[in-house]
Amino acid sequence: MIPRVVVAAPSSGAGKTTVAVGLMAALRRAGHVVAGFKVGPDYIDPGFHAVATGRPGRNLDPMLSGEERVGPLFAHGSAGADIAVVEGVMGLYDGALGTEGFSSTAHVAKLLKAPVVLVVDASAAGRSVGAVVQGFVAFDTEVWIVGVILNKVGSDRHETEVRAGIAPTGVPVLGVLRRDPRLTVPSRHLGLIPATEQREQAEDAVEAAAELVHQGVDLQAFIAAAEAAPHHTTTPWDPTEELTRLAPASTTVPGRRPVVAVAGGPVFSFRYTETTELLDAAGADVVTFDPLADTLPEATSALYLGGGFPELHAEALSANAKLREQVAAQVLAGLPVVAECAGLLYLCRELDGHPMTGVLPATGRMTSRLTLGYRTAVAATSTDFFDEGRRVRGHEFHRTAIDLDADVRPAWHLPAGVEGITLPHVHASYLHLHWTATPDVPARLVAAARAHQR
Repeated sequence: MIPRVVVAAPSSGAGKTTVAVGLMAALRRAGHVVAGFKVGPDYIDPGFHAVATGRPGRNLDPMLSGEERVGPLFAHGSAGADIAVVEGVMGLYDGALGTEGFSSTAHVAKLLKAPVVLVVDASAAGRSVGAVVQGFVAFDTEVWIVGVILNKVGSDRHETEVRAGIAPTGVPVLGVLRRDPRLTVPSRHLGLIPATEQREQAEDAVEAAAELVHQGVDLQAFIAAAEAAPHHTTTPWDPTEELTRLAPASTTVPGRRPVVAVAGGPVFSFRYTETTELLDAAGADVVTFDPLADTLPEATSALYLGGGFPELHAEALSANAKLREQVAAQVLAGLPVVAECAGLLYLCRELDGHPMTGVLPATGRMTSRLTLGYRTAVAATSTDFFDEGRRVRGHEFHRTAIDLDADVRPAWHLPAGVEGITLPHVHASYLHLHWTATPDVPARLVAAARAHQR
């Protein structure tokens, strides 16, 4: 594995994203090829990583992909780079509820044998920051905390006081960042507004973070920390090899590659990078389109609708009547579709009163309740993509709900009841899966595309 550092914090809100993005962009400025990663199922932060590094942002999530794939996925995603920055999630030791930190930032750091730099919000403390650092160092001695970056420091005097508190811990201070209003990025009900929706503003925020890091962080010391990561060999994950092991003939089917249309643009921005890599490896011609303005790509033989913010663009989605009618007609004619979260809502009759495609017997609406967390789900109905009884792990993250008609075929059994809707060739639910753990799903989607193509 290449030189690598995990950027963590004692809690959410300390400034991990600002610091991680700033480090990625500052390292790129300095001539490095940087690979950026995010711990957990987050879709928004990797978009800012992509702006900072010029490479796809990627996720590392032991819960969704499995512990055994974290190292290989890291090696795959860092190919061609000379340094990797992994942004943590929540507090360093916070993992899935009811576990001993499973899928936490610390868990991923140990799987990668990566040193950790702790970002501490010093805005409301002085010498006490030293106690925080000491506590985090002592909590799990298998986690190697190699430095601290102080964030939101108010003055030189404040900095001196905080440094004095940290000095007895022996953990070096690698940088000190002052408060800077340029780093404020607009947010809303599910966090930061994705970079895909505000590209210019995202680039400005990334540039400001890079400049702040350039001024306040000892970049050479940070690089030295990354280079101190121990040698660790792993075989990179490879989507073609994954699918070849699954079904040796699946990637060598003769004939024209079927077109799998993948929704993108500002509305459908929640998608793992490996999703399209797996579809491509399974033999698909992957074509991205924007449901706000486009129609289905020519010769579309299957459709993947990922997550995003349809509730904020419902009127504009509805205004593209040609696409709505096209999707409805194609699905009626047997078009295979996998839809997750935003995709589920787009397939409903309407969303907050705005007509959608009408493929599914349901209506969607915005609510004030946040649904968030990992889920263990069992397929409730057999479709082209899942056999009844199939057990998977997924993640939910939304503030919307759907009202179902009677007699629908659900997608999943969850501990709290059934969820989602299926047709024989359509699987639509709120659940996001990391397809690296279920590579047969993209393979089956492409196989269904081939059958529909014929």
